[in-house]
Amino acid sequence: MRILLVEDDSSFATIIQELLSQQYYLVDLAYDGEMGWRLAEAFEYDLILLDLMLPKLDGLNFCKQRRQKDDRTPILLITGEHTSTTKVAGLDAGADDYLVKPFDLEELLARIRALLRRGHDALNPVIEWGLLQLDPSNCQVSYGEKCLKLTAKEYALLELFLRYPQRIFSQAALLDHLWSYDEPPSENAVRTHIKSLRQKLKKAGANEVIETIYGLGYRLKERVTQPLNVQSSPSISNAKKTEALNLNKIWQKQKHKYFNRISIIEDAIQSLKTHNFTLEIQQKALREAHTLVGSLGAFGFKEASEISREIEQLLKVDINQNNINFNNLSTLIETIKQQLNYRSQQACAPISPQSPSRSLAFVKAAQLLIVDDDQGLAEVLVTEAIARGISACASYSLQQARQKLQQNSPDVVLLDLSFPESTESGFELLAELASQTPPIPVIVFTAKESFADRVKVARLGGRGFLQKPISPAEVIETVSNVLQKSQCNVGKLLIVDDNLEILDWLRTVLEPWGLELILLDNPQQFWNILEASNPDLLMLGIHLPGVSGAELCQVVRNDPKWNDLPVLMLSSDRDSEIVQQVFMAGADDYIQKPIVEPELIARVFNRLERSQLRRKIAAQCYPRVFKT
Repeated sequence: MRILLVEDDSSFATIIQELLSQQYYLVDLAYDGEMGWRLAEAFEYDLILLDLMLPKLDGLNFCKQRRQKDDRTPILLITGEHTSTTKVAGLDAGADDYLVKPFDLEELLARIRALLRRGHDALNPVIEWGLLQLDPSNCQVSYGEKCLKLTAKEYALLELFLRYPQRIFSQAALLDHLWSYDEPPSENAVRTHIKSLRQKLKKAGANEVIETIYGLGYRLKERVTQPLNVQSSPSISNAKKTEALNLNKIWQKQKHKYFNRISIIEDAIQSLKTHNFTLEIQQKALREAHTLVGSLGAFGFKEASEISREIEQLLKVDINQNNINFNNLSTLIETIKQQLNYRSQQACAPISPQSPSRSLAFVKAAQLLIVDDDQGLAEVLVTEAIARGISACASYSLQQARQKLQQNSPDVVLLDLSFPESTESGFELLAELASQTPPIPVIVFTAKESFADRVKVARLGGRGFLQKPISPAEVIETVSNVLQKSQCNVGKLLIVDDNLEILDWLRTVLEPWGLELILLDNPQQFWNILEASNPDLLMLGIHLPGVSGAELCQVVRNDPKWNDLPVLMLSSDRDSEIVQQVFMAGADDYIQKPIVEPELIARVFNRLERSQLRRKIAAQCYPRVFKT
């Protein structure tokens, strides 16, 4: 099941995302209404979790406009506003349900299940396929007496096939259903998960559950004697589900954000004492108090959440009246701090479930290195990156950065250009990173506005230029986009050439760029290797023993499964008729020998990126084709 969560409090959103992920839901995050709208337009969701107080497009208008577009996706509103007027307004706007912060996590899960049941005839009953059983109430899969240990993606794949036994799912459709928008895999990832799921099913005794419909995709194999059945099954209690949620781990990762919010409120109280309390300070403190109401409740700090609500009400006064009781505010804040410091372990420690917990397979977090002499700003960016699932660390000088780069190579670098206490600027480090093989993507982040600097950054291979001041959320959003493009570049290449020296040279040139290579010098084995390896790009020599590269290209283009596979031809032949023959056979590009290394790398990545972009655009423009 795919859920869209639209919530401007990144830490609170991360809590909900992690908890729902542990229940095998796929969750996309949006931090403002406009971002949520774009995601709702781009993807099909089973449920939308929507905060009312959102920047750019508030929850009420978001809800109204979705309903005006005849979007019937269930919407659950989440907000700290608990007045009946607000609730009525939300329901009148088209929301299906309304949940007030703070709320019990088991109540959130129960409401989600109830809303999803309305869109699906049977969410909780056990699904059967012969001896194979899938129980959505506890996310368990068994075959006969054997319990299968599946990863989150494998479980989601199997559930999708069992729920829609007659439907053929293309690889693009599976990507759309089971991967979030900021988790871009290649279509090869689908094949990998399908293969792993089939192996686990076969090991348990369930053979031929999922069949491949060549040229179309995958579906559940028909069984005349053992049809798909659904039977009722008692669901696991909400309390036991909540026990399995490791809140303490999430709290330890996020708690510094809440102490930062408390510090902002304390600063506001201090400004009251010194008669420097302004409307801006008041609004900022109100915003932080409102956030604490919902977030602390989600961690189990019920009393601290109620105290935060009381603080919020005390701050909602006319500042010109000067009648805010700052002594009372100080006492309430101190009480919250004590509870978080001394009761966090008791309030959030996970209760061990009676049955062994299932381990989920998580993708290793991308690594970000921030190089900036503004320590405060760098720490904020590290916090924002971690909240978005990116592992981040900071260096406050170019020397520190070089030391960290020697120890570990990050996936992306966020680099300031100005270091007043150093004799060099960030340009020197940018040039060093650009000269590595492969180069580390660098985003420049500077307060200096200079067109000449922008040109210089572009010449040195910079992947972005951000002008300070800019919000941390926008910075990390840019980092995420660069990471997404970089990760999309990785692919698998099948290279066919009878010249062993050429194959060895290609391995030396391409492998350092993170590409997986399958090298073949015998074209008679081509089709078997193609089927077994599932490459993302094919590179063929033109003159091969027994068969030409153009003929192999034509064979590939004649097969529905492979007719979109990018093909690069390698040849020292400059004859125009040969070149024409190559392209008539369906080749995408023609590279003449002797091969120039930078040109080869550029052409390979260009084809990989264009292929991925073409699939993405096709899936968006022709959703019915790609979802059948």
